Amino acid sequence: MGYLYIGKLVNTHGIKGEVRILSNFRHKDKVFIKDFKFYVGKDKKEYIVESYRKHKNFDMVVFKGYYDINLIEHLKGSLVYINKSDLHLDKNTFLAVDLIGFNVIINDKLIGVINEVLDTPANEVLVLDNKVMIPYVKAFINNVNVDKKEVIVNDVKGLLS
Repeated sequence: MGYLYIGKLVNTHGIKGEVRILSNFRHKDKVFIKDFKFYVGKDKKEYIVESYRKHKNFDMVVFKGYYDINLIEHLKGSLVYINKSDLHLDKNTFLAVDLIGFNVIINDKLIGVINEVLDTPANEVLVLDNKVMIPYVKAFINNVNVDKKEVIVNDVKGLLS
């Protein structure tokens, strides 16, 4: 099972088992839904979403069978994951983490290999093996070729200097 980090359970809310999750996950509409499975904490215990709502900058969730603060209070500070295979994205939608190991090309020239992906509030950032950082946004990314394992990047002034 491939776990994918989606956020941190930062606190409880009220006495009826609702929790606050702080998440920058880009595809919330696909995972913060009824009956979706979350895996919480170091042991990645499975919890099933009963209900979801947005409140300020938090994602508020109640888990099935956990309708009392005393049952979920121990989860404060835990990291929240999903099973990557449960995430059903459109055919042409890629997760930035899926691009790790891809070659990055600018003007038909290899400039590096994607080593890591940083998840920032504004956008995800591709970090290359030579420490070059490229925002994973349309202004920079021209094309992703899964078959060739290549990311074609626009030649944006100042990106490499």
